[in-house]
Amino acid sequence: MTTIKLAVLKHTKAKDGSYKIRISIGHKSETHYIVTKYKVSSLSHFVNGQVVGQPDAAAINLKLRKLLTDYDNRLDRVLSPNQYTCEQLRDILQNMQPVQNDMTFATYTRLSIDELRKDGRETTAIMREYQLKKFLEFTGGDVFLSEITPRLIADYSRWFRRQKASDSLESINMTMVKTVVNKAIKEGIIKYDVHPFAYYSTITPEPRELDIPVSDIILIRDYQTPFKGEQKARDLFILSYYLGGINLIDLMAYDFRNKQTMEYIRIKTRNKKKTNRTISFTIPPEAFPLIKRHMNAETGHLDFGTKGSYDTFKNIVTRDIKRVAHKAGVEQWKRVCFYTARKSFVQHGFDLGISLETLEYCIGQSMKSGRPIFNYLKIMRRHADTAIRTILDNLASPPTTQEDEEGKDSKGNGSK
Repeated sequence: MTTIKLAVLKHTKAKDGSYKIRISIGHKSETHYIVTKYKVSSLSHFVNGQVVGQPDAAAINLKLRKLLTDYDNRLDRVLSPNQYTCEQLRDILQNMQPVQNDMTFATYTRLSIDELRKDGRETTAIMREYQLKKFLEFTGGDVFLSEITPRLIADYSRWFRRQKASDSLESINMTMVKTVVNKAIKEGIIKYDVHPFAYYSTITPEPRELDIPVSDIILIRDYQTPFKGEQKARDLFILSYYLGGINLIDLMAYDFRNKQTMEYIRIKTRNKKKTNRTISFTIPPEAFPLIKRHMNAETGHLDFGTKGSYDTFKNIVTRDIKRVAHKAGVEQWKRVCFYTARKSFVQHGFDLGISLETLEYCIGQSMKSGRPIFNYLKIMRRHADTAIRTILDNLASPPTTQEDEEGKDSKGNGSK
């Protein structure tokens, strides 16, 4: 059992005859001390852990009780004190940040979740709730922000590895904790001498292969089905591809009334960046029949007559587009989701030699300002228009397959 109390040591007399008051840490039959800034003028002025016989005794005792309570609370926050020696435990308690504003990690995270919902970012809010649940599962309950230390982060990483979790799962959960911590630091809720993630190496998971070949985009585009759900999913998927890989949430929020161009800021980044980047390009003619087919004339929004939340709608579209891909003959149909349109748009553009800066502009991705060339150029609508036109023209003449080549003779004539 660990004990924490106040003490004065006889052999620590200062040159002025005073004695420093110390916090005594008793642990595993050893005792170590933490020196405080408070002192007594003689040993007789310290009795049973109390300062007596000094004019400022009452004020000092009040401050010492508060300090002692703080160290008791610090000890309660040490997850497994018995695994440390007395000296190690003393160092941990001494270096541990005191609780500031009594703000716990879960309390502060839930405040950020409320902000996400106010900003209309329901999907991110739901994901953060799940990530918070994971973190509390690891800690065994709520912890103060001051308890988020490099050691705790290292232990959290080991916890994921013991569970044989994927790199992606660990990465997204660690990112959530780091985001909350950085937000708390920025808002002055907490200060750290050493940032909790100072020694953590972020895992970069292998990117998921969600893109599909041009020929598969054509299969999905041309697939005919009597089922309305599949028709909606197909049209939304192709519209995303036609409109620069636009995300579903942005596509459903756009007012298409009397529009020849699209100008929008991604909902995901609208309330996140100091300088929001407006995406602007001419709507390609291929998109207008699909827009006209599904647009509500009164609102200008695409209307599929579905009820329920956006997340429910997204899940239905994801299910149906996978079904369409399967029926249309897409070989890798299991990898197809709505996001595949966005990924494929970028990959196809890159394959056609379109610059990364232009592709980033089209999809509203943050352009890396650290690239030197970025200081000398400005991506504008005409660049996006040219890029989108090039990518869509490629649908009219997909690349020749190996089977086509094998069907020709050496002179380029069809085999007989």
